[in-house]
Amino acid sequence: MKTIKFYTLGCKVNQYDTQSIRERFLRRGFKEILSSAKAGVCLINTCTVTQGADQKSRNIIRRSSRENPGAKIIVTGCLVNKDHAAIAAIKGVGLVIDKKFFPDGISGFSGRTRAFLKIQDGCDNFCAYCKVPLVRGRSRSRSLCDVVGEARALAKKGYKEIVLTGICLGAYGRDLRPKTNLVKLIGELEKIGGLLRIRLSSIEAGDVSGELIEKLAGAPKLCRHLHIPIQSGDDLILKKMRRKYTRKYYLNLINLLRRKIPDIAITTDVIVGFPGEREKNFKNTLELVKRINPLKVHVFPYSSREGVLACGCATELSTSVINKRKERLVRLADSLADGFRRRFLRRNMPVLFETRVKNKPGFWEGYSDNYIKVRIKSGRGLKNKLVPVILLDKSLTL
Repeated sequence: MKTIKFYTLGCKVNQYDTQSIRERFLRRGFKEILSSAKAGVCLINTCTVTQGADQKSRNIIRRSSRENPGAKIIVTGCLVNKDHAAIAAIKGVGLVIDKKFFPDGISGFSGRTRAFLKIQDGCDNFCAYCKVPLVRGRSRSRSLCDVVGEARALAKKGYKEIVLTGICLGAYGRDLRPKTNLVKLIGELEKIGGLLRIRLSSIEAGDVSGELIEKLAGAPKLCRHLHIPIQSGDDLILKKMRRKYTRKYYLNLINLLRRKIPDIAITTDVIVGFPGEREKNFKNTLELVKRINPLKVHVFPYSSREGVLACGCATELSTSVINKRKERLVRLADSLADGFRRRFLRRNMPVLFETRVKNKPGFWEGYSDNYIKVRIKSGRGLKNKLVPVILLDKSLTL
């Protein structure tokens, strides 16, 4: 029998793309190997968002070749789009595939209770630190009809929550004729029977329109959670990054969201150590993070990427300074996250349970609609069940 293993690095969009590729192989008679057993084909979907992602992708390519002697190694994804020849030259690699296309779509999502649904790819923002537009191309949207049809099929399969994903989610529909937008798409998805939750993945601050805020406030199926990257809380650094908002704009947006949707969870990304970031600039970031009180902060040490505007700047910071700032921000973020979760103690919250907790017999894990991770002990099978839960201290996890 033909056998295959899949390795995916990076974002939800990459995970969606791998699922689409997986289904192509399975339709052609391949069996997926999930154990340590050897496979005849290994497909690695790479990421190039940071230098660390580059190295991790290369390490997995080499490891796959070692652990599956004689296997055909296929490599695709963002790192390939950046450096096709260098990846093809790695020992053991048999095929390299550039990936600048919309996959065939998916009919399920292997190993997951929530299904990711890709609605958009590419980006037109060209931030100074980011090479996504260079490897993913310009922004382009799937047709509304295709997205709704795929969502309807996933709901029929039993998926109760769909996570809308894209490289620049808020750009959805601008390139379509006739034009549409994210709010109109959400309105169509709300009509799908059996679909209980619609969650948005990362969205830029400038794309959180008044119309979207009103939809969030009034749509029971739309999860009260937004991931809105900050990247920096200092106006000078934001300008150098070529971000299209100011500190004040971002803070006013979060305050408006909290007024309209009091229980909303905000998660965010911050880049620490961007070239030219001084201690006073970093302190402005710490102060802004305190004021927005996020549930989670993804902290990224600045990583120089070849081909982008910030590459090779003479004002790059030392690794030791960047790492110390990262540690400070992580400590603050952990404290704020704990405080946010504790606001909901003794509250009754519907939780969609996804999986058993490893090494904790009888425990199940899932998320509230505002993205609080909850664990509960139950003798019942809770997978893919939406259950009202009163949150106790033991239920709150990092």
